[in-house]
Amino acid sequence: MAEVTAAMVKELREQTGAGMMDCKKALNETNGNMDEAVEVLRKNGQAKAVKKEGRIAAEGICRIASKGDTVAAVVEVNSETDFVAKNETFQQFVEAVAKQAVDSEAANLDAFLEEKWVEDGSKTVKEALIDKIAVIGEKLSIRRFERVEAAQGCVVNYLHGGGRIGVIVEAKTNVVNDGVKEALTNIAMQVAALSPKYVATSDVSEEYKAHEREIISAQIAQDPKMAGKPEKVIEGAVTGRLNKELKEVCLLEQVYVKAEDGKQTVSQYLAQVAKENSAELSVARFVRFETGEGLEKKQEDFAAEVAAQMNA
Repeated sequence: MAEVTAAMVKELREQTGAGMMDCKKALNETNGNMDEAVEVLRKNGQAKAVKKEGRIAAEGICRIASKGDTVAAVVEVNSETDFVAKNETFQQFVEAVAKQAVDSEAANLDAFLEEKWVEDGSKTVKEALIDKIAVIGEKLSIRRFERVEAAQGCVVNYLHGGGRIGVIVEAKTNVVNDGVKEALTNIAMQVAALSPKYVATSDVSEEYKAHEREIISAQIAQDPKMAGKPEKVIEGAVTGRLNKELKEVCLLEQVYVKAEDGKQTVSQYLAQVAKENSAELSVARFVRFETGEGLEKKQEDFAAEVAAQMNA
C-alpha cells in the first residue's frame, strides 16, 4: 500500500477544498491515487448533497456578468448561512455561474443546469453545483437567472449591498456614451432602492388595476369620513388612491431619488438626460433580483445545535 504523505493530503485538499481528514481517508481508500481520491470525494459530496436537499437555502448573493454594452445576466445563488455567502470560494462560484448565464441559450433553469459547465466541459452546471456543495459543506442552490440583450440600445447593471440586490436596466437609445450610461446606472440604483413593479403605467395589467381598485373600495367603505358620501365622490377617491399607488409601483412615475427639487420624476430626469446628450432615450425593461425574496429564512439556534451534536 502506498504511503499517504502530508504533501499528498495538502495537494488533494487544495485541489478539492475538502477537509483534511476526508482527503486522508480518500487517499488511503485509493492507495494514494490522486485522481481516484478526487472521485471518492466527489461521490461523498454527492451523498452529502442528497442529505441536504430538505434544508432551506435562503441566504446567498446575486452576481452580474456582462458582454460589452448590450448583454448582461444576473443570477441568484443561495446558501444556508450568511457565513458561507461571504466565503470567497462561494463568491467565486457565483461569479462563474453569472459568466455561464451571460452566454447561455437556456430557456429555463432546468435547461441551464444541464448545460456544459463554463469552467469544465466534462461537467454540467448541476454537477459543478454538487461538487461545490461537497467542498463547502452545506446546501447551495442556483435559484434563478435572467439574461438581457439590448436590440436597440444598451444595458447597465448595478449590485447593491455586496450582492444582496442585483439590477439590470435595458434602454432603447441611439446614443451610448458616458453621460447616458451614468444616467442609466442612476436609474438602476433607483430600481434597487424603491423596487418598482413596472416600467410605466401602460405596462400595468387591467387585472392588477381591478384587483387594487377592489381593495381600495373596501378600505374606503370602512372609512367613517366617507360614510354617506355621493357615489361620484367615492369613485373619485378610489381613482385618486389608485393613481397614487401606480406612481409608487411604476418606475417612470416615481420621484427620482436624486432629484434636487424633490419633485422631478424618473421620466422627467430621462428627458433631461436625453436633451443634454442629443439622444432618444427610454427604459425598455428592468430586472431586479433580491437575495432570498419569497424564501423562508432558516432560524438558527446554536445552543440547540451544539447540544444535539454533543448528544449524538
